[in-house]
Amino acid sequence: MTTIPDVYMDLLLEKKAFAHLATVMPDGSPQNTPVWFDFADGKVRVNSALGRTKTRNMKQGAKVALSIMDPDNPDRYVQLRGTVTGVRQDDVAARHIDQLAFKYLGLDKNPYAKVEDVRVMFEISVFSVQGMS
Repeated sequence: MTTIPDVYMDLLLEKKAFAHLATVMPDGSPQNTPVWFDFADGKVRVNSALGRTKTRNMKQGAKVALSIMDPDNPDRYVQLRGTVTGVRQDDVAARHIDQLAFKYLGLDKNPYAKVEDVRVMFEISVFSVQGMS
């Protein structure tokens, strides 16, 4: 696991920056989605619902990339490349999406949730960091 330089930690811990998550489709083509994320215990965490494209692509061990742009300065960003090292489909994953709703919307519950959604939380261990500060 690579250490993320302090100059980018505000993007991970303080700002309401979105990440653009790139995954790889079964045919090898890229797939990209803007996502809410957080950073805990040295890992980037994202959440999705079972059945979505990114969820199908993000198996344990899958390689992904995240590009996170500073919402206050679009010329500043960090790119993180990593490996999916944790996949949870349980109460922790269900609570995690509400934690992200609080971070991004200031709401206790995710207003976009559907009763039939099965939430999946992915932990990503970073192995490469590049950016412009």
